Amino acid sequence: MKTLDKIPTHKIERAGQLVKTGLKVGGNYIAYYGEKVINPGLTKDKLNENNAEDIYDGLKNLKGSALKVAQMLSMEKNIMPKAYVEKFSLAQFSVPPLSAPLVRKTFKNYLGKYPEQLYDSFTPDSINAASIGQVHKAAKDGKNLAVKIQYPGVAESISSDLAIVKPFAIKMFNLQGKDSEKYFKEVEHKLLEETDYELELKQGQYIAEACSAIPHLRFPKYYKELSSQRILTMDWMEGEHLSEFTAHNTNREKGDQLGQAMWDFYMYQMHVLRQVHADPHPGNFLVDENAHLIAIDFGCIKQVPEEFYKPYFELAQPEVINNPQLFHEKLFELEILRADDSPKEIAYFTQLFHQLLSLFTQPFHGDFFDFSDEIFFGKIAKMGEEFSKDTQLRKMNGNRGSKHFLYINRTFFGLYNLLHDLKARVHTKDFEKYCISSM
Repeated sequence: MKTLDKIPTHKIERAGQLVKTGLKVGGNYIAYYGEKVINPGLTKDKLNENNAEDIYDGLKNLKGSALKVAQMLSMEKNIMPKAYVEKFSLAQFSVPPLSAPLVRKTFKNYLGKYPEQLYDSFTPDSINAASIGQVHKAAKDGKNLAVKIQYPGVAESISSDLAIVKPFAIKMFNLQGKDSEKYFKEVEHKLLEETDYELELKQGQYIAEACSAIPHLRFPKYYKELSSQRILTMDWMEGEHLSEFTAHNTNREKGDQLGQAMWDFYMYQMHVLRQVHADPHPGNFLVDENAHLIAIDFGCIKQVPEEFYKPYFELAQPEVINNPQLFHEKLFELEILRADDSPKEIAYFTQLFHQLLSLFTQPFHGDFFDFSDEIFFGKIAKMGEEFSKDTQLRKMNGNRGSKHFLYINRTFFGLYNLLHDLKARVHTKDFEKYCISSM
């Protein structure tokens, strides 16, 4: 794979790359509509493929928050066209890596030494490359190590990248007024946290120790003396990425075991730790030869404040969803309904969220849930398609919900998709026994 000797870090350079990508996409649309005049039955499949290719090619050399957004979008299987999901999923662990000279320069800048001075052995070529950093294999004192190196300039370019994306997001999601700023600040804050590898080390150590009682779940050990703000050293964990495992696995018992470990892991974090691994994509999990789940990335951890936690999970209870007064109260507590809403807006969003939550919270309504259920996921896909075509929804003020929804909803959408890929059958209350033992 081609390596990169330089990453654009200046605001003007990065904006120019995005403008160039936009022009390519515009050209694709012109070609599509020109061909459609001759062939009225032409679908958008080829247009989506071309756009996905050009957008990904434009973002992969920028790295950072621009590519991170593509990675996040690749998890929206029920909303994004298939071509975008397939192409953007490459951002999870397969993008052009830094060249060996740039890697050595990064080590010298942040640890004061070159990699060959710090480790007994160090592979100059990366094993995996993603949106914010790439991973190399190393060894020291008889231990195999994974060394994550952050791309130069990523942290410094987050704010300017988001400023470029912001006008498009406001138009796409019909965000109105100053209140929309809270959503952009939340994304900016979490992305900046993801670039702080010293914080990731602390988060990884804390969650690994707190969740140690959950069976079939493993974590790497971190090495502070070989880490810095931009370099992170941990144990090398043998296994294949979750997406690779699900592509060939036909053993339902293994899928169930992994799914149960994943469900218990997330529920324990959410209900006991009140903080959660908010980046559940296949590149952040490995599967070992014993069908144990290995969590390897703790850069994106979302704190769950009590004032959000309580009404959020109360809305997962059928007795609340089906009680109009209680349901109404919770929608206001979670800022889904607003004091300045018109009666029409209140009626519309109450009905919309009742429909959405009645479906999406079904895994919480009993002691067992089968995530291989194609009917359930088919309903979610159909609902997403209906919302995307709802002209009334596009006219409504899009500032809906607490800022905490961004990462908590992302967590659950990602979790559901991973469990679906595993075809896991999960005992939804099993995690509670680990909660009791922790108290």
